[in-house]
Amino acid sequence: MYKDKYDLTGRAAFITGGGRGIGLSAAEALLECGATVVLSDRDPAVLEAGRAELEAKGWRVDTVPLDVTDSAAVARAAAAANERHGAIDILVANAGIAWPDTPGESMSDEIWHKVVDVDLNGCYWSCREFGRAMLARGRGSIVTIGSMSGLISNKPQRQVHYNAAKAGVHHMTRSLAGEWADRGVRVNAIAPTYVDTAMSRGGFTDDALFPVWMDSTPMRRVARADEIASAILFLAVDASSAMTGSVVVVDCGYTIW
Repeated sequence: MYKDKYDLTGRAAFITGGGRGIGLSAAEALLECGATVVLSDRDPAVLEAGRAELEAKGWRVDTVPLDVTDSAAVARAAAAANERHGAIDILVANAGIAWPDTPGESMSDEIWHKVVDVDLNGCYWSCREFGRAMLARGRGSIVTIGSMSGLISNKPQRQVHYNAAKAGVHHMTRSLAGEWADRGVRVNAIAPTYVDTAMSRGGFTDDALFPVWMDSTPMRRVARADEIASAILFLAVDASSAMTGSVVVVDCGYTIW
């Protein structure tokens, strides 16, 4: 009974920002459970590298270059993926960026918009377009990628743009979950800590950042991408069928202090 709840045979998933890191690990987790997976990424080279890495492990995936800040492109990608695969049952809205330490009082409009456009607007465009088709079918599971930075204000780096965008992702997730709960579509979020991915590794060698991060983390370590992917998998499958609007924190204990 319980093992069957993780069986994704016959279901299809679409992952934004899927060429590497958390998105690529999520793809492998879903593939292992039987799903068909469509990977998207803004950078064609990163997307191809991700596809090749999965192929070397014996997995086949579709790939779609996609900039999630372009709402019309997201709409086209959603329509094409649903047509090609019959239905996209799972969306992992993972695409996101961070930005180096930027004081709030001197942040430019350009940098603010860049981060918010990818991390919040792009997440919403993805949820809206894939969610619309799910609602028409009366079923679907959406997993958004927020951050512990949507729950706390990180130190010592200054990143009001990122923190605000991820807090927005969390509340957007709850809001959509409430709207869609009785129409068969679940929407949940993951709030990760610092993860060993290309986006975060620059901070691991920064003596002004990493010791402070570890001092604030009870487990004294960063998370691995597969640990985040395991939580994504749980929210995507029927094992979490009674959950919607949840923000699942995977933070090595960071937010308990």
